[in-house]
Amino acid sequence: MPRSAEIDGGVGIEQARDRRDVRRFSHEAMATVYEVYTAHADAGYAAQAAQATFDLVDRLERELSRFLPNSDITRINHLETGESTRVAPSTLECLVIARHLFDLTGGAFDVSIGSGLPSLELDAENSVVRATTQGVRLDLGGIGKGYAVDLMAELLEEWGVHGSLVHGGFSSVLALEPLAGSDGWPLTLSDPAASSRVLARLSVRQTALGASGVRKGDHIVDPRTHEAVRGRRAAWVAVPRPPESARGNSEQHHRAAAAAVTDALTTACMLLDLDEIEALCRNTPGLEAWVLEDSEFLHF
Repeated sequence: MPRSAEIDGGVGIEQARDRRDVRRFSHEAMATVYEVYTAHADAGYAAQAAQATFDLVDRLERELSRFLPNSDITRINHLETGESTRVAPSTLECLVIARHLFDLTGGAFDVSIGSGLPSLELDAENSVVRATTQGVRLDLGGIGKGYAVDLMAELLEEWGVHGSLVHGGFSSVLALEPLAGSDGWPLTLSDPAASSRVLARLSVRQTALGASGVRKGDHIVDPRTHEAVRGRRAAWVAVPRPPESARGNSEQHHRAAAAAVTDALTTACMLLDLDEIEALCRNTPGLEAWVLEDSEFLHF
């Protein structure tokens, strides 16, 4: 059995670490470890490209973290009724995507954790957020990593490093072009409570994969009821990356960010009923979901 990469969030990478031509670069940010895997022939150039993506992640953390005193999110969280604040375009874009996913999941994914995301007015043209009520508290932990992974992948492509895979803590994964001689990046889905228990093997390219799970000491709370999830141990979501022409949409004011979408939908799939997950997959072209219940493993 091929040796797997270290697993966090129930996703692993098989074989890649065993290939001598694969280079791996790591960076700590957003309370996790981001990695870039690539087989680019020029080691120095690949290292520079990876560092450029890590610099991007650091900038995004300064904008999106609710723990930093002058981040965009902290300023939004302190808005009084009627007040507004200008934010970075990337922050506004991430919030627009989050609001779309809130609507898509009927509130199961909510970066305000039930404190009033719909009450925020998002002015995409001017990158301004206005509070119509006070007390909204945002936490982008459920989408920020995936959004960062999307932007990292786009930057790698700008550098011409196409044969790559990017992940944030193995819970937000984006596969670009595969390694030479393979049809995709080899990924595994495993029980978060027992990483040696492989539930499924995938081979993916130009695809985002997200994972959420309940491990010892962890909990996921439904923002609609404020009750902790019960009976579901893990969820995974995969979605094809859209073509380059669809990744930045001037009319929608946000890119079609596959990793951000899967990051959010895995959280939602920990909370939605099974028939709701089935309907979500049926109505969303290319979307696949896997759910680990206490008693069974399901694929939609």
